[in-house]
Amino acid sequence: MTSDQNLMLYAKLVGFRLVVLADRVGCDTDFLQELHDRLVEGLEAAIARIQTIMALERSVLTGDEAAYQLDGETEIFGRCAISLLDDLEIDFDTHEYRINGSDWINALTADYSGVDIDCPELVALTEDELGSLAQIVKDITRETGIPVHAARAV
Repeated sequence: MTSDQNLMLYAKLVGFRLVVLADRVGCDTDFLQELHDRLVEGLEAAIARIQTIMALERSVLTGDEAAYQLDGETEIFGRCAISLLDDLEIDFDTHEYRINGSDWINALTADYSGVDIDCPELVALTEDELGSLAQIVKDITRETGIPVHAARAV
């Protein structure tokens, strides 16, 4: 991305952060407040990453040896996603999984009837569960390209 594109993305992320903070005021449950808080944290992390990229771009323009680091930061940002509820990692080689960065859990069981692999799956929250965040999440993904996942592990 160019400097201008990064500046526009920065402005959009900051704007969405303000929208989410304003929307949080109308939350009537702790669950919705927590979802708002997590979205704000995710947006703040994306904002910090874009600020780093913009600083590295300025360093490259002044002749500094930051091009390699800039490439890495840009690649990392390209994989950026915001998870509002549960994050599920599955290692298909070892048949283990973990939820929200906890310890790895073995999903492989075996008994006289055979071998069973039982990993949880992510189930997306409904628009009713997300409330007013449903449209905000869609807008963030559409406007910034950063996916926002709102799912629970079951």
